Amino acid sequence: MTMHVTDDGHHSAELLTFTIDPRTGRIVKLEGLNADGARRELTDDEKTRLIKQPRERTVERIVERAFEAGIACVLDGNGLEDDSSESADDVDLTHRLLVPLIEQSAAKKLMAREVVDRTILDTLIEHSLMSTPPAGAEIAADVR
Repeated sequence: MTMHVTDDGHHSAELLTFTIDPRTGRIVKLEGLNADGARRELTDDEKTRLIKQPRERTVERIVERAFEAGIACVLDGNGLEDDSSESADDVDLTHRLLVPLIEQSAAKKLMAREVVDRTILDTLIEHSLMSTPPAGAEIAADVR
């Protein structure tokens, strides 16, 4: 696949395509799709660049934050404040404190890889049924 090259020499794709095993919800492949419809599997470095703040916006992190919010509500009656200003050290500490608590709770099942994968797939399918085509959808339609 020919991808656009940015000023800093990095490749960029106009769209991303995920190949997902529908039985398990596991992502088998991630590719970039350019305006010409050409595909190329992304390298690990390209995937890493797509993640602006690793470990902060994963489904697992969302479950941790929901668990933490539940604890905060029980303890002091307040929900969590916006955590966008948390440092990486704070995020790591929170993770290390919450994981043992989660593993001893019913929330442990929510963190299982197969549950997370299936949840992501089901959510993507549901969103595709309810959404209007995003900008650039004509590119994907032309490829089909």
